[in-house]
Amino acid sequence: MTLAELENEKAASLKAVAEASDASAIEALRVKYVGRNGSIPALIKAMKDVPKEERPAFGKAVQAWRAEVEAALASKGVGGGEKPVDADLTLPGRWRNLGVQHPLSRVIEETASIFGRLGFTVADGPELENKFNNFTALNTPAHHPSMDRSDTFWFGDDCLLRTQTSPVQIRTMMANKPPVRVICPGRTYRRDTTDATHSANFHQIEGLYVDTKPVSLADLKSVLAYFAKEMMGSGVTVRFRPHFFPFTEPSVEVDFSCHVCKGKGCNVCKQSGWIEVAGAGMVDPRVFGHVGYDPAKVSGYAFGFGVERIAMIKYGIPDIRWLYENDIRFLEQLG
Repeated sequence: MTLAELENEKAASLKAVAEASDASAIEALRVKYVGRNGSIPALIKAMKDVPKEERPAFGKAVQAWRAEVEAALASKGVGGGEKPVDADLTLPGRWRNLGVQHPLSRVIEETASIFGRLGFTVADGPELENKFNNFTALNTPAHHPSMDRSDTFWFGDDCLLRTQTSPVQIRTMMANKPPVRVICPGRTYRRDTTDATHSANFHQIEGLYVDTKPVSLADLKSVLAYFAKEMMGSGVTVRFRPHFFPFTEPSVEVDFSCHVCKGKGCNVCKQSGWIEVAGAGMVDPRVFGHVGYDPAKVSGYAFGFGVERIAMIKYGIPDIRWLYENDIRFLEQLG
């Protein structure tokens, strides 16, 4: 392109910008002349092909053209190298509320954090289990009601949806030598939808501590007392009641003093001042035998509680089904 042709192109471009009246036309001219692949950038890239003696004058003319086109575009409200600003972008932005963590996820993470401070790690296992891990290794007798097909989701004679997270404890012990200190959060399944506090699908967190050093029921109580205060508040105390579980001996039911009425009695604790929370006890020696541990050389405790129950108590949720309906009105209340 000669200097004369360049001047003609410049005059035509400035006239076109001056006559453009709508945003789309102005944007098209911006792209045509000063866009990344426009006429002016193309001329600048082609400067190497201009004879050396003509290059200074030609380059000066191209830069002058670019400056005048950008000034003309700017008078139309468009930056020379930028796209036109959409008027809508000057309006106030739309506020989008932050999401909130589901109460079950919140309880699981908080529990993992509390026990993590005590040296417990998180162990995981499959939801589809075999009979040995879910029942036999846990010292469950063949006549136990949980073995019945009316209580448990069976798939054949040796495959089932786990009824508790205890099989994770079995798997952990079979894969590791003591000491073992784990919590096992996860989803479990039972054929139980009798009322607003039961669901066929629910979550458990179980804990296990086994060591070659002596481990006592006092150790268990101190750990659960610490958990109760961290989860429910500093004023909560723990009560143990004798009970029976096939996989622990001795076994206890664990109650937390009601954090709502401070033990005085209210509707939450059914006027008793206590809320049943967990089952626990010292690991039965026969369980150690199933996983290859020497019962004479190791001792330990185990405990387990329902995540839904903790969430319902902590957040005052009266119906377990609310936790699964994904009703945004309910979830927003926990934000």
